[in-house]
Amino acid sequence: MSIPGRGDPLAALARLLASVEAVRHGRALYTLLFTFSTAGLLLAMAGSSMQAESQGWAVLQGVAAIAVAFYGSNATGMLLMDQARGRAGREVADAVQQALRTGHRLLLVMLAALLAVVAVLGVLAAGLFAARLPLVGPFVFAGMVPLGVVAVGLCVLVLAAVVGPLAGPAIWDGLDVRTTLRLLVKQARERLLFTALMVSVLGAMTAAVGALSTFVVVSGGRAVSALAVLVTGVELPPQQLMAGLFGFGLRSLGPAGAPVAQTPHGVAALVGGGMVFVLAIALPGLVYLRGVCALYLSVIGERRRSV
Repeated sequence: MSIPGRGDPLAALARLLASVEAVRHGRALYTLLFTFSTAGLLLAMAGSSMQAESQGWAVLQGVAAIAVAFYGSNATGMLLMDQARGRAGREVADAVQQALRTGHRLLLVMLAALLAVVAVLGVLAAGLFAARLPLVGPFVFAGMVPLGVVAVGLCVLVLAAVVGPLAGPAIWDGLDVRTTLRLLVKQARERLLFTALMVSVLGAMTAAVGALSTFVVVSGGRAVSALAVLVTGVELPPQQLMAGLFGFGLRSLGPAGAPVAQTPHGVAALVGGGMVFVLAIALPGLVYLRGVCALYLSVIGERRRSV
């Protein structure tokens, strides 16, 4: 598969700003909510297994949580890629099956990128080892310092601004491992600064959506906690409801010294708050996943057919 040319910077920015519409994609939202909820439940089970000194179960449950998060995020990304391309959206089951079939491609791309970084670090280590030589050692070290700083810094930038944001969308769009690696190398070599700036804009958008979600959770949580005491007459510490809204449970509240009401209403507050917490982190996640799809389409020069 050939790699098309570049996209227009202004069109790329417009496409990126339109990524906030991802919060209206029902199937993608439900998929990501289910992914986060299931992964969180498995992590909680792993924590309980650790406390029960059942290390084997803890490892299995932890691995299962990672697998659910990985494949669920890939399935959500495929649904959002369909939206970004203006295609008829596939069913969630089809997206999950496709994620299971192609997820290994993304892992191979990430492995290749990490091996490239390891190779750079190996060359740097060899140069620093040569700096131990008498007479020429100081001169070698003087040259290796700027080279090492620039090389390592560029590697980190490429991983954060090119590999991380573009590898997933390329796989979701059907590219194979070799074509994806060619795309990443081409982008890192020719338009690294442009891509880094676009990723920075996407990060700011995601953070803004997260801040708005946090504002809604905090303001609504304080109002509901006050009304719960007045209307239902339940003695529920406000800290307990607010902790549930931010993903904490009874096990984490006790050691922290926070007041805990181990009553049916208290447990229900944590469960309901946990549902709000999952929704609050899913919305920024949707915007980010749709944003990297938009960035990918801008990179390969596709015209936007829908918002």
